Amino acid sequence: MDVILLGFQTLVSPPVILMLLLGVIAGMIVGSIPGINDNIAFAVFIPFSFSMPAEQALALMVGVYCAAATGGAIPAIMIKVPGTASSLLTSIDGNAMARKGFGGKALSIAITSSVIGGVISSIVLLLFAPSLAKVALQFGYVENFALAILGLSSVVGLLKGNVIKGAVAAIIGLTVANVGFSPVTGFPRYTFDNVNLIEGIPFVPMLVGLFGIAAMFELMSDIFKERHSRAEISKPLKMGSLVLPKSLMRRLLPVWISGSAIGNIIGMLPGAGMLMAIFLAYDQAARRFSNRYEGKEGESKWGEGAPEGIAAPEAANNAVTASSMVPLLSLGIPGNSTSALFIGALAIHGMVPGPLLFSQHGNIAWMIIVAFLVANLFMWPVAFVVIKTVSKTIFAIPKEAMVGVIAILCLMGAYSDGANAFNMWVAIISGIVAYAMRLANIPLGPAILGLVLGSQLESSLNNSLTISQGNWLVFFDFSNHPISAVMMLVSIALWCVPIIMRNRA
Repeated sequence: MDVILLGFQTLVSPPVILMLLLGVIAGMIVGSIPGINDNIAFAVFIPFSFSMPAEQALALMVGVYCAAATGGAIPAIMIKVPGTASSLLTSIDGNAMARKGFGGKALSIAITSSVIGGVISSIVLLLFAPSLAKVALQFGYVENFALAILGLSSVVGLLKGNVIKGAVAAIIGLTVANVGFSPVTGFPRYTFDNVNLIEGIPFVPMLVGLFGIAAMFELMSDIFKERHSRAEISKPLKMGSLVLPKSLMRRLLPVWISGSAIGNIIGMLPGAGMLMAIFLAYDQAARRFSNRYEGKEGESKWGEGAPEGIAAPEAANNAVTASSMVPLLSLGIPGNSTSALFIGALAIHGMVPGPLLFSQHGNIAWMIIVAFLVANLFMWPVAFVVIKTVSKTIFAIPKEAMVGVIAILCLMGAYSDGANAFNMWVAIISGIVAYAMRLANIPLGPAILGLVLGSQLESSLNNSLTISQGNWLVFFDFSNHPISAVMMLVSIALWCVPIIMRNRA
């Protein structure tokens, strides 16, 4: 308790708390710009911290890290263009709800879910950081491969019986992930002598295209249909109320708890990241709620504006932020790519993450932990101010003009990732492919997970087989790798159960 109070004492210094607040505001604004992911936002603000005292600089970084993931939900809901990768599933039910005139409700659910997930994760970090770090040590190459397989299998619950098309989508994603240098051999693959593809297809522009450009094509299709049917083009969307009824909050409470729990667990595992957490949380919520409210009057179907479809991924992605610091602060092992940037921020000020951080710089270490809790509390009012400022502009734009707005935002976001014009072509082609997949009723979720997990899957598989001398049964070894064996069996069940149920039906 004394060390926690020490962290609070360091944080409540006016310059430090001001830097934390500025970080939250900056992260919220930057996160709401499509194409600027949390990695870029964090990296942009590191140079500003060079001349600051350590506690002020790290408070700024914590604020940016927490708020960037939340800010991405704003454009995801309003124009179906995820501001950050962690909000890509929020765009499905969130934008569907906004199109029905309940944009304010969707945004409130997203912000509230993010804050609750972040607060729960911060409390877990505050109370159990040293103990939970031991869990991360149990994950080696074998367990990481099994975790990647489980992540790919998690989307089966969203396929509604169409497992074959889901498997095809996952294979497409894994194939695209193979473009560029092989992490095993070091030789380039599928680059076609294009220097822009040596390091693989740029992920951020591809994500912008898969969602943003594809959303633009959908909007153009809606306009064309309305004109073809000689119907009056619908008026701009209405914002609606930001107030959440108590009955809805009670209904979402189990989703917030389960989403936060999944985010905490995934966040502690090195290399897992936010995307795996949001897919697992979304899948878990889909299995529980996708059929519960269908057919009831006034209730939206899953994928068409269900509140649980917004609450689950948003609670999970913000739970990852604080929990990813558990292995970093306690062991010096980053939980994901953004938390890895914290190593650089600490190194700039002469600190090394790990057990010695708590003994040599205890006030800074505990200040960082406490700052995650306070940053999430700051995030609530800041988010609503940003929403009210941005939404009045966005929701007033007619559909025809919105096509141009989305196109400009997407191309700017794609170009900003490396300042390379090639990235804009990546976004456009990805958008065309995503729109074609939707017309063919091929799910996008497995393809995105294949893209994200492809390199981890390949490197973990190669290292595991090297260690086991080519023995594939190492993944089912209950004596030496029980965690891997359990995850592999669960993955097999996730694929087989829908097929068995469909055949029985």
